[in-house]
Amino acid sequence: MARIKYYYDTETCRYERAKITKSDVILNFLGFLAVALVMSVTMVVIYNTYFESPTEAKLKKENKELRKHYKVLQSELTEVEDVITALNERDNNIYRKIYEAEPLPASVLNAGHGGAVEYKNIIEKGLRDTKLVAGMSNQIDKIKRKASIVNQSFDEIMALAKENEELLAAIPAIQPIHNPNYTKLASGFGNRINPFHKARVKHEGLDYAAPRGTEVYATGNGKVKFVKINSYLETGYGNYIEIDHGFGYVTRYAHLNSVSVNVGDVIKRGQVIGKVGSTGGSSAPHLHYEVIKNGKKIDPINFVINGLNNRDYVKLTELAARENQSFD
Repeated sequence: MARIKYYYDTETCRYERAKITKSDVILNFLGFLAVALVMSVTMVVIYNTYFESPTEAKLKKENKELRKHYKVLQSELTEVEDVITALNERDNNIYRKIYEAEPLPASVLNAGHGGAVEYKNIIEKGLRDTKLVAGMSNQIDKIKRKASIVNQSFDEIMALAKENEELLAAIPAIQPIHNPNYTKLASGFGNRINPFHKARVKHEGLDYAAPRGTEVYATGNGKVKFVKINSYLETGYGNYIEIDHGFGYVTRYAHLNSVSVNVGDVIKRGQVIGKVGSTGGSSAPHLHYEVIKNGKKIDPINFVINGLNNRDYVKLTELAARENQSFD
């Protein structure tokens, strides 16, 4: 039952029954609708602000996964670019110097290309992560271009190598001990901490930590130039061997426990020439290995060519670059 409403009439000083017209009903209904609409809009805004719809939650999860994969891909692209850069340095510092070819200038390897115009189709799509997508596309294009240039350079070097087979066989191009996992490379070329007086001095070779008696290999074809044995009580290199490879290259293998070659012996790459020891100025069993070119000691890591793929070579150079304590 509807409630009966009264109002006080000031003229008659009596309560009179209120009469409800159609316009009053319509206005009341419209007012109710307005309040309901405002409340509905408010509820929707609050819900969208503080709560996610299933679709939004799914999209956010997908975006999070995509960004995670993007970071992994970005890291891999950077690693690939580092490998190509290392290969180019190796190409310039070793291969091209060996075969007396002109080095590739950095301006050629890092030459620009079409720029932003190439990614216009990506930008015009209006994607939220346009810069991210265009940036990665640009990085991929740079890597492709660098890889193509380095590949062409290697083709040129291979052609030169075929014309210089004797030189190629003489270059000290393998590791001097069996080291498939690279764990035996203990210290590299450059400034290192001396194990005896703890001063930072130049270490002019590679130290391979290995058990006493481990076989040592000649790293290139050549002739035994010098052998020193029975030097267990001396400082310095201890028992060591020098091999003359010709073309200005000499390699030295120091702190040996035993020697299995004599002066004048003709040596082939991979031939066993002695065994690891700890003679002379050595703090533990290891092989100290040097490469000498035209009387100057140079970093042997640049000559480890055979038996390594590009990724493994980069790993080996990273190990050699650590500024740690040498064994001698």
